[in-house]
Amino acid sequence: MRILIVDDQRLMRDGLATIISLEPGMEVVGTAEDGRDAFAKVVQLQPDVVLMDIQMPGMDGVESTELILKHYPETKVLILTTFDDAELIMKVLEKGVHGYLLKDMPSEAIISAIQTVFNGGTVLQHDITSMLLKELITMSDRLPNQAHILSNAEPEQLSQLTDREKDVLALLGRGLNNKEIAGMLYLTEGTVKNHVSSLIAKLGLRDRTQVALFAVRHLLG
Repeated sequence: MRILIVDDQRLMRDGLATIISLEPGMEVVGTAEDGRDAFAKVVQLQPDVVLMDIQMPGMDGVESTELILKHYPETKVLILTTFDDAELIMKVLEKGVHGYLLKDMPSEAIISAIQTVFNGGTVLQHDITSMLLKELITMSDRLPNQAHILSNAEPEQLSQLTDREKDVLALLGRGLNNKEIAGMLYLTEGTVKNHVSSLIAKLGLRDRTQVALFAVRHLLG
């Protein structure tokens, strides 16, 4: 597994490179000090996973992630930062990142996260997930109903959705899990899971987190 480390602090770059290089099957192929440098290194080195900081001078991690995933969609991007702002987290998740961790995580957790995203998974540490769901619920509670979500979304995307999928979309936007959605709509959890999978496919998104963010963004209009 080929890894690129992006951070404006040399000490952090070198420290992460040392830790990761000790792991069997992991190779740090390069480091970058800002977002623009990161994209250039991705073009040059073709890493499997990019470990990306957010706040950097010049091009930040959000812009760089968007650029990388636009041109190299198979590349996995894992955010590793000191910032735990919910709005910022939602912003980078919408760009398609595969995980978001804080730098105070133990080194073994970072290694595990790299392995998870490399294998196609998504990583959000528990504290981040809890904060994000609370923010989703708070934001959706400011708005009255599902119809407002749907009226501001792109018609061509919504025209593909069934009425039941629209119901599920609205509840995902409130941060509900499959069990809670099933209880509210009198469905089985398996049926809800199928609806979520269909929403992901029809909206052209990567996972349920992005579907929930889609709902919230359109709720906010």
